[in-house]
Amino acid sequence: MEVIICKWVHALLLCCYLFSFVADSVEMLNGGGKVRGVNLGGWLVVEGWIKPSLFDGIPNGDMLDGTQVQFKSVTLQKYVAAENGGGLNVSVDREAPSSWETFRLWRVSEAEFQFRTSGGQFLSCDGQGSSVSAMAESPSTTETFYVERNNINSRVHIRLLSGSYVQASSSYQLRADYPGKPGWDDNMATFEMIIVSNNLHGDYQLANGYGHDKAAEVLKRHRSTFITAEDFNFLSNHGINAVRIPVGWWISLDPNPPAPFIGGTLAALDNAFLWAQDYNIKCIIDLHAAPGSQNGMEHSASKDGSTDWPTSSEHISQSLDAINFLASRYAKHPAFLGIELLNEPSDSEVPLNVLVSYYSKGYQIVRKYSSTAYVIICQRIGNADPMELFQANIGSSNIVVDLHYYNLFDNFFVNLSVIENIEYIYKRRQSQLQSLNRANGPLLFIGEWVNEMSLTNASQFDYQDFGRSQLEVYSEASFGWAYWTLKNDRKHWDFEWNIQNGYLQLGDSPNKNIPSIVQLLALSCWMLSVASDSVTWRNKTDKRREGGREGLCGTLELLYNIYS
Repeated sequence: MEVIICKWVHALLLCCYLFSFVADSVEMLNGGGKVRGVNLGGWLVVEGWIKPSLFDGIPNGDMLDGTQVQFKSVTLQKYVAAENGGGLNVSVDREAPSSWETFRLWRVSEAEFQFRTSGGQFLSCDGQGSSVSAMAESPSTTETFYVERNNINSRVHIRLLSGSYVQASSSYQLRADYPGKPGWDDNMATFEMIIVSNNLHGDYQLANGYGHDKAAEVLKRHRSTFITAEDFNFLSNHGINAVRIPVGWWISLDPNPPAPFIGGTLAALDNAFLWAQDYNIKCIIDLHAAPGSQNGMEHSASKDGSTDWPTSSEHISQSLDAINFLASRYAKHPAFLGIELLNEPSDSEVPLNVLVSYYSKGYQIVRKYSSTAYVIICQRIGNADPMELFQANIGSSNIVVDLHYYNLFDNFFVNLSVIENIEYIYKRRQSQLQSLNRANGPLLFIGEWVNEMSLTNASQFDYQDFGRSQLEVYSEASFGWAYWTLKNDRKHWDFEWNIQNGYLQLGDSPNKNIPSIVQLLALSCWMLSVASDSVTWRNKTDKRREGGREGLCGTLELLYNIYS
């Protein structure tokens, strides 16, 4: 009898232990553990390099907002220059181009443009016979020019809206006094246009390039097909428990955001939360694009590469309004995990005191709607030390510092071998992570990283080793990590492609622990039944106890069948 009871007790203890193990595992999957995340980049904030085909139908697609151009007189063989970078007259007397000879386009239509100097002023001409100057602080009709392009070569004509053509004069000035209509021969009104840089392909360029109606058509199709419920199913099946979703500030004014932005991102974000809830995935909303741009890059929806966010109190206020809108809308949603207040502010353009003030206000806004939501603050990109945010005292609870780790975008990485790239992860990245973890401050999040190097001949095994090293090290981050990005035309940046083709191996999914635990739980119930059967024949009168055991075992048998 003592042996039988001992077996019964052992089975009961095993059952209780496994119950607690299951409970802990479920809590981990529901947010109690670290983030194993993926970014949904290029979806609600456009990044042309992620999906270049979005821009294929734009006329004069190489002359989008922010494109940098230079003009060289074909007769004088000298460059058009804004003296001192703007604020004075315009000459045609430079032998070699530099910043004074470079202009950023503001696109008015497919053939009408405004030219912004390096100093921020605009080329301007009052009318026929007038000289062109560079003193206008804001553009209007007198700062708008037609650009006529030769279909064969890079030659162009520049004319005023009134019809007068601009020419290089014999005194090396730029004047609107060419007689008649010029041909494409070597004449004073013909210039060679050199496109120096055309690397901005964001929301602003797409919407302003197509025009509202066509852009709305393109973006509606993109937003409804690029990310779908099936993608959340894929992520869940591969152990991903969170998504970081970049959004633009104009989402708070949906469905009618200010021009040229196109409405519809809010409905798409609502869908993401529904899909996330269906697949037990958490959502981090990331303010990726702030008004005026926080870094001058396309993913911040910069108009021309300028970083105007930190110098405008209105821009900062609009950003806080967007945080307020997002927090009030999603704070109580079951799939909501947190908000990132700003993505990748530039260390050279955004002063630390301005950023800390903004982060502190953003933290207080989120706390109005949730006492537990994670408030994520991104490091300044460039050469800033992330420790500056640990010392900033932004808030008292659930603060997360986001670091972005790429073995790219710096000449240091260009000539590194695979082994050297991996050594850098262990020696530099791991050392920094461990140091920050010991700082006893905010949680740490590697919010962007990628399985890509500055190499052209790396093998699949090389990528597997590089990815494995990053996963091992970045898993030490106290909050977790998120891969950049789910889908990308560049395959090594594409999380889905990496997984499906075996270039990135995540290891066991946390979800896969649950079936085995339930099976063991059912096994313990069977052991309990065997042990208790020996007692039952000695105590047949206790039908209530027997019935209770049968009910428990029946439930666990059902669970076993479901997960087996």
